[in-house]
Amino acid sequence: MIIGSNLENQEIEKRIAITPEIVKKYISLGFEINLIHNYGAHIGFQDSNYEKLGAKIIFDEKDLINNSDIIIQIRLPNDNYLSLIKENQTIIGSLDIHVNKEKLKNLLNKKINIFSLDLLPRITRAQSMDILSSQANLAGYKAVVESFANFEKAIPMMMTAAGTVPAAKVLVVGAGVAGLQAIATAKRMGAIVFATDVRMVSKEQVESLGGKFLTVEGSENLETEGGYAKEASDDFKKKQEELLKDTLRKIDIVICTALIPGKKAPLIIKENMISNMQPGSLIYDLAASQGGNTAFTEADKVIDKNGVKIMGEKNILNKLPVSSSNLYAKNLFNFISNLYDKENKKININMEDEIIKNTLIK
Repeated sequence: MIIGSNLENQEIEKRIAITPEIVKKYISLGFEINLIHNYGAHIGFQDSNYEKLGAKIIFDEKDLINNSDIIIQIRLPNDNYLSLIKENQTIIGSLDIHVNKEKLKNLLNKKINIFSLDLLPRITRAQSMDILSSQANLAGYKAVVESFANFEKAIPMMMTAAGTVPAAKVLVVGAGVAGLQAIATAKRMGAIVFATDVRMVSKEQVESLGGKFLTVEGSENLETEGGYAKEASDDFKKKQEELLKDTLRKIDIVICTALIPGKKAPLIIKENMISNMQPGSLIYDLAASQGGNTAFTEADKVIDKNGVKIMGEKNILNKLPVSSSNLYAKNLFNFISNLYDKENKKININMEDEIIKNTLIK
């Protein structure tokens, strides 16, 4: 079987689905690998790096698609690309099913097998395939690095002959994978870290990393069966708002990571809260692509409100394309290894396998 992969739209996505080190693994399973010319050149992987390991470089997009049994990408390709995909071919990626419903429906009508890895079940066997966790880890780390680089004071406490520089106070909103990595990174760099989340299970995780967990009185565990946050009640939101309004007065940097799968990001930091923050403080919003966690977030823009800098990041992984591609490629390889029947050299859509059942779009 042949696996093919094309370049993503470089304006919005710099990651790639196949890195050189993964090529050998696919070939050892019995696959052939076809890649478009200059597939990884923008992040330092030349065609020659792939060819040395056994991949074939294709110069025409139509030839690439026509000669591939499985097409793997980061995002769902554009309409022209999709129109070339034929019956019984398979497409695998992170396909954002809530946004691309109509496009995916059209592909299903063409009898194309479609797997979206953002639908993986939260089970132990799927951990090595979990693109959401691997990418969120990097996003949380990079959000701290970027926010600290744009903050105009020192981060750790420093004692000098001229006096003491106080440690920066950081608040992480949302203690999922990205949030927990943000807490760990901020602590390593010397900040005093606070965190808040609607899921009470997060309290122990935050405290194990050295953060202080902020919660409202009488909190419930607002967590879905899959381990994600669910929408809070109006009463909870009101109590949380009061807590945050008071906390934000003394916070230097806020890292926002709160997302609800398939829905607009919850508005957590409102206009009246921001007006109470200290001039010179900074908010870094990783939820910008889904509307943002603040009242003023705009994707890929820096907004100044009374001296408070609000940075909205649409795709922070574009700032770590090599690391994020390496992890994504490994996740994808592990998924395909589970899907592939080595003996019969074909994919096996076994609906009794929870991983395959959950990720197959029907």
